[in-house]
Amino acid sequence: MGSYYYLVSQLPSLNYGVSAAIETKDFVDLCKTFLTPKDFSLLQSCRLDPEGLQTGSLGQGYQEMPEPLGSYLLDNWRTWERALRLHLARFRLQHLKREGAHIADGPAEPMDAATVAKNAAAMESPLEAELFLDRARWVTIENLQGFDYFGRDTIYAYYLKLQLIERKQKFKVDEGFEAYQGLYASIMDAAQSRIYAGEPK
Repeated sequence: MGSYYYLVSQLPSLNYGVSAAIETKDFVDLCKTFLTPKDFSLLQSCRLDPEGLQTGSLGQGYQEMPEPLGSYLLDNWRTWERALRLHLARFRLQHLKREGAHIADGPAEPMDAATVAKNAAAMESPLEAELFLDRARWVTIENLQGFDYFGRDTIYAYYLKLQLIERKQKFKVDEGFEAYQGLYASIMDAAQSRIYAGEPK
């Protein structure tokens, strides 16, 4: 596994919830310049949805275990995300009381994937649940990245994090609407309280 010092050293740092100083397209272009063809081909597997659009990658609905790719980060990320999604599906089916739906059982390992899924499924706000899941994904990617700072797994982790940041930015509209609803409700409650108290409108 070669060192990608010149690629990694010029990448701006990433922080969850903070806009990135590089766009996905520019990052991929950089990778195409610096990565070996084999390592670059694996960049396609750096997806928040590991099943993605690749036929046979994880099987229909995550029923099948993913085939190893030979990258510690990607193999473990795909295993973790598969476990998370299977547990989430199971908890949501139980919540909806849907019987007879066929879905593979979520694996016992990694244990934190099941815990994250359980906590997310218990949240009333779908938006808060999605934000919670993405924060957990960020932490998982960081934990799986390893210590080879200039290796390919660092680059794959960077790409996954970049996608999480862009996904978070898409939630801004939903966050704004939810905040508006909360503000509107508090104003209406305050107005009702004043009316009941006999204060002028």
